[in-house]
Amino acid sequence: MVDLNFLLEAKKPSKQIKDLVETFISPDGVGRRYLFGRNEHSVLLSKLFEIDGFVDDFAESGSLWKGKAVFHGDEVPKDAIMVNCSMSVMPVSASKRIDKLQVFGSFAYHDFLELLPGLVGLPNFIDETCYDFKENIKEWEKLENSLFDDESKEVLRSILKYRLTGDYLYMEQFSFRPKDQYFEDFLNFELNEIFVDAGGFDGDTTEIFCDKNPDYDKVFFFEPDITNLKNAKNRLKDYKKIEYIPLGVSDKHGTLWFNANNGSASSIGDSGNTEINVTTIDKHIQSKVTFIKMDLEGWELKALKGAKRHILEDHPKMAIAVYHHPSDFWKIFNYIFSLRQDYKVFLRHYTEGWSETIMYFEPK
Repeated sequence: MVDLNFLLEAKKPSKQIKDLVETFISPDGVGRRYLFGRNEHSVLLSKLFEIDGFVDDFAESGSLWKGKAVFHGDEVPKDAIMVNCSMSVMPVSASKRIDKLQVFGSFAYHDFLELLPGLVGLPNFIDETCYDFKENIKEWEKLENSLFDDESKEVLRSILKYRLTGDYLYMEQFSFRPKDQYFEDFLNFELNEIFVDAGGFDGDTTEIFCDKNPDYDKVFFFEPDITNLKNAKNRLKDYKKIEYIPLGVSDKHGTLWFNANNGSASSIGDSGNTEINVTTIDKHIQSKVTFIKMDLEGWELKALKGAKRHILEDHPKMAIAVYHHPSDFWKIFNYIFSLRQDYKVFLRHYTEGWSETIMYFEPK
């Protein structure tokens, strides 16, 4: 398990990086400040410093975002000082792209955290992970010891180091591979699989499942967002035996708030912009299920409690997102093992940042 002492020994910014940060925040940085990426981190820095623009190779060049110009990387002047603000998905690739631009200098958002901690606040994923890890280190240790293979344990240690520091160098062994998500080779798919896609989004995961398992028996597709559901039906129009369920899943039947029209990040919660009906997997599905996938933007534990009967009686394979809240890593593991212990547990990660960590439960 990660020793908290590693935080004291973690690599500190070099003198070159310190000098770049000093230049960036000084009058010499005026006219040279660019932020790579458009997210909450770059927004914060744009409020602290007068910047010259955001850099996003996939945006429309010359457009405005948050009142500032957006540039493609090749349009940035060579005397620029650029901050890599990518942390969620592809910070390693972003760093490599910045290197290719050969600007005057660059550093990462993480370096601000080390050098100006009183000015630049910790991102939520770091702040929450530090607190949870210190308060529940025994639970994290139990989780590590329970993981089935060495790769899972290494994944856990690397993710923890990144989530505790924000230093993307701990993530260099990972890559962005969303299409591999939920369908690892160690999952033993059989004939007549019955799949529960909880948080079906636009049908991308169900499409992969159907293609990999063409002899499946049925798919139960839960998606409360009307736009997502419409897109899913169009995407999956050539596939049969899919039941589309316009409901959210939780631990009890009723109504909850939902952040609609937010793409794959649409989420159920105690607040939101739309009220939706929710059900439980146990209540809605009476037949046996063999595979449950959940990515519910932090609502997974609630939904799993609503699938208790199926977990106990059917012993399904499960692929559950655990990255939204740090405590989900061990709380989801603990909940499943409170019901039954005859699972092999794997952990895999599908981005270069803090998002998209999946915990797998494969029946023994």
